[in-house]
Amino acid sequence: MTLSWMSIARLGLVQMCLGAIVVLTTSTLNRLMVVELALPAVLPGALVALHYGIQITRPNWGFLSDTGGHRTRWIVGGMAVLALGGLLAAGGVLVLDSHLAGGLALSALAYALIGLGVGASGTSLLALLATATEPRRRAAAATITWLMMVAGIAITAASVGAVLDPYSPQRLIRIVAVVCAGALALTVLAVWGIERRIVARARSDPMPFRQGLAEIWAERRARNFTIFVFLSMTAYFMQELILEPYAGLVFDFTPGQSTTLSGAQNGGVFLGMLTVGIAATGLRLGSLRHWVVAGCLGSATALAAISAIGQAGLPLLVPAAVALGIFNGMFAVAAIGAMMALAGQGREAREGTRMGLWGAAQAIAAGFGGLFGAGAVDVMRQVTGDATAFGAVFVFEAALFLAAALMAARIMDRTAPPAPTQLVPGE
Repeated sequence: MTLSWMSIARLGLVQMCLGAIVVLTTSTLNRLMVVELALPAVLPGALVALHYGIQITRPNWGFLSDTGGHRTRWIVGGMAVLALGGLLAAGGVLVLDSHLAGGLALSALAYALIGLGVGASGTSLLALLATATEPRRRAAAATITWLMMVAGIAITAASVGAVLDPYSPQRLIRIVAVVCAGALALTVLAVWGIERRIVARARSDPMPFRQGLAEIWAERRARNFTIFVFLSMTAYFMQELILEPYAGLVFDFTPGQSTTLSGAQNGGVFLGMLTVGIAATGLRLGSLRHWVVAGCLGSATALAAISAIGQAGLPLLVPAAVALGIFNGMFAVAAIGAMMALAGQGREAREGTRMGLWGAAQAIAAGFGGLFGAGAVDVMRQVTGDATAFGAVFVFEAALFLAAALMAARIMDRTAPPAPTQLVPGE
C-alpha cells in the first residue's frame, strides 16, 4: 500500500510546522537583533548560517531513512528538537539585550538544535514521500507539501506580525512558545499511524554511507542538479536576513509591520507555486525548464525593483516583496518537481540519500547566501547610506538569479513533459 492523497496532505502538515518555527528565527528574531538591539546584521546571519551548516548532515539522515526505517521517530524527534531550539532562540534574544556573551552562547545552542531538528525531521519526511508515493504522484506530492510549508510560513508570519505589536520581551516568548508547542502537537497527530500502513520499509544495503554518496555524486544528472541547487538557492536566500532590517531601517517599519511584510512575501511564494501547479498540471502550459527560467528571471527583476524603490524613497516595498515571492515560488515549485522525479532515478534504494544531498546543497547555500548578504550589508553601511548598502546587495542577488536561469536553460531537459505528475519516465 502506498500513500493516499489524504496521507500526503497529512505529511504536508509536518512541512507546515517546520516552516512555522523556522520563519520566526529567520525573520522576526533576525529583525529584532539588527534593529531593536542594534547588533551587526552579520551576527544573526552567522547564527542562521550555523543552523543551515549543521544541515550538511542531511545525507546521513537520508541514508538512515534508506537503510534503517522507522522514519516516524526521526520526524517527530526532529520536530521536538526544532521546537526546543526555536524557544531557546527567542530566549537568546532576550538575554542578548543585557548580556552579550551569555546571549550568544544560548543563541548558538538554539540554532544548532534548530539545524539538527530540521535536518532529521525534514529529510526523513522527504524520504518517506519519495519511497512511499506512487511514481505518478511524486511531483504532485512534493508540490502539495511545499505549498503547505509556504502556507505555514505565511500564516505564521502574518499572525505573529499582527499580535507582536506593541513589542515586549514577554509577549515574544509567549508567542514563540505557542507556535512551537502547536507545531509539535500537530506533527504527532499528522504522522500518527501512517508508516504502519504503507510499504516503505527498510531495505538492506551493505554499502557504507561514504561509498553510497560517492556513487550518487558520480551520476552526472545528480551532480549537475546539485550544483544548480547550490547556485539558485544562494540567490534565493541572500535576501532572507536583510529584507526585514531593510524595511525597518529604510522604510521605518515597526517589528509587527516587518513581520507582516515577510508574511506577504511568502504569500506571494504560495501564489507563485499555485500558479505553476495549475498552469503546468491543469493547463499543460510550459515545461518545468520554462517555469524555472521564468521564475529566476522574474526574481531578478523584482530584486532590482526593491533596490530602486529604496533609492527613490517610494512606498512600494510590500508589492515589490509580493512580486519577488511570486517569482520565487514559480522557480521553487518547478525545481522541486524536477528534484522529486530525479530522486527515483539512478541506483535503487537511494531516494533518501539523493534528497539528502540536494537538501545539504540547499542548506549550505542558504547559510552561505544569508551570511554573505548580511556581511556585505554591514561592510557597505560603514561607507555609504542604508538604502545604497542594501540596494547593492539586492542587485548582486539579482545577478545570481540571472546566472541560475542560464544554468537551468543548459542542464534541464528541454523535452520534459509539462505536467509535474508525468515527470517520471515511463508514466
